[in-house]
Amino acid sequence: MIILAILASLFAVGLLCWLVFTLAVFTLPAFVGVTTGAWANEGGAGIAGAVVVGALAAAMTLAIGHLLIAFVRPMWLKLVVAIAFVAPAAIAGFHATMAS
Repeated sequence: MIILAILASLFAVGLLCWLVFTLAVFTLPAFVGVTTGAWANEGGAGIAGAVVVGALAAAMTLAIGHLLIAFVRPMWLKLVVAIAFVAPAAIAGFHATMAS
């Protein structure tokens, strides 16, 4: 029985690590989606409308970021786009690690 508890704990820790790293990748789109959804809710769109608006904003942010990285020619502009996505992920990763 104790072996099963140890294996379940290891699985849970691995799952939580995977979740933190996956969510760190999508920090900027998640932030944009939540902010836009909250703004839409304050504007009177209701909860369902706010969820739709937030999801669309997050998807558009991710798609625009991917398109900019793929089709922009100057390397400095690609670096600016990459930093825009990496900086919030680094801050979220730091706070997840330090639990603050």
